[in-house]
Amino acid sequence: MYSQLSPRMKTLSRPQPPERIAKLKNVVQVASGNFLEMYDFIVFGYYAAAIGRTFFPGSSPYASLMLSLMSFGAGFLMRPLGAIVLGAYVDRYGRRKGLLLTLALMSIGTFTIACLPGYVTLGLIAPLLILFSRLLQGFSAGVELGGVSVYLSEIATPGQKGFYVSWQSASQQVAVIVTALIGVILTYSLSSHQMDIWGWRIPFLIGCLIIPVLFVLRKSLPETEVFKAKTRHPTTKEILRSLVQNWAIVLIGVMLVTMTTVTFYLITAYTPTFGTHELHLSSLSALVITLCVGFSNFLWLPIMGSVSDRVGRLPILIGFTVLGLLTAYPAMLWLLAQPSFPRLLSVLLWFSFIFGSYNGAMVVALTEIMPAEVRTAGFSLAYSLSTALLGGFTPLICTYLIHITGNRAMPGLWMSCAALISLIAALLLKYSNSAVYRRT
Repeated sequence: MYSQLSPRMKTLSRPQPPERIAKLKNVVQVASGNFLEMYDFIVFGYYAAAIGRTFFPGSSPYASLMLSLMSFGAGFLMRPLGAIVLGAYVDRYGRRKGLLLTLALMSIGTFTIACLPGYVTLGLIAPLLILFSRLLQGFSAGVELGGVSVYLSEIATPGQKGFYVSWQSASQQVAVIVTALIGVILTYSLSSHQMDIWGWRIPFLIGCLIIPVLFVLRKSLPETEVFKAKTRHPTTKEILRSLVQNWAIVLIGVMLVTMTTVTFYLITAYTPTFGTHELHLSSLSALVITLCVGFSNFLWLPIMGSVSDRVGRLPILIGFTVLGLLTAYPAMLWLLAQPSFPRLLSVLLWFSFIFGSYNGAMVVALTEIMPAEVRTAGFSLAYSLSTALLGGFTPLICTYLIHITGNRAMPGLWMSCAALISLIAALLLKYSNSAVYRRT
């Protein structure tokens, strides 16, 4: 019923150079839209304070920031619905059609945020439209990650599935790098007042300019041979029934994803806010650190995805959740003992190593444990539920925990809690009696 957690198909030959070039082209095509999805989410997180002042004016800077972060998190609440609705569409009508649809929906949200006048001009309509845009982006993103991951897993060459699927997350890191570079340039070029008034819109406008290129790339994307080989595709009702029947594996998937989503949004979307508001570093310093984190993530993801092809998924899943559990909070305490640029960079690069290593094995494992007939919907639902319930609200939760406790190290404790949840999931896989979790 399920594919094995760590397949070893050494008997099959590796692709010849022309086939490798074709597969490389497919990876770029499918990952391009994933880049836009993460670009939009990260940009919103980076400029949450400015967006809050533009669309959510409050009685205090804290209230305005919290309203903006709530809007950021609200997009994640739509992900489970998008995972079910769009995931069923992808499993029924094809990977290519689904990826084109999600790109179109994401584009509408990007354009709205980039061009919408603020509260001063539109009044209450402005925050409502921003919220709608975030919900639409969340709806489309609900299946984007699953669609990309499943596509990459289905075109992967034997014995390299972890390496191929890791490029789903790697494309997100390109978005982090590009966003941070744009932020560094804007922060260096514009004053704080200019950034607050109109400068924050520039990254969104750049996203709008990228959209036509992404459509061209994805339009020529071929359907996977695995999908075309199916003689029958399940109906939406059958897909929903299968998801209910396999609720246990979906729940384990939710738990597996928890450490990925919490850690990722902690070290990317939340870094500029934490660096400036809590450590009182300059905006430029926080963005430079985020840029370094993006490069680090991009490095570790394919490396550890490839390692998981050789040693199996479970050793990496268990090892790095334990590492996150034991070191996250002490690392934050060390940082806050003497807050500085070098210490913040060191801590976040350490978290990046944990994230990249764990996620390199986790994403491909999630595609492998899902039933084949609902692989996209199951993957997307598990990922989306975890993001909606925990990961996507990480900037909001960290800000709130620091506010009520006065302890600026609380983000480390939040990451440790996420690592514990994912460790339990990995152990459930390890000690399951099902053959799906045994190495061959």
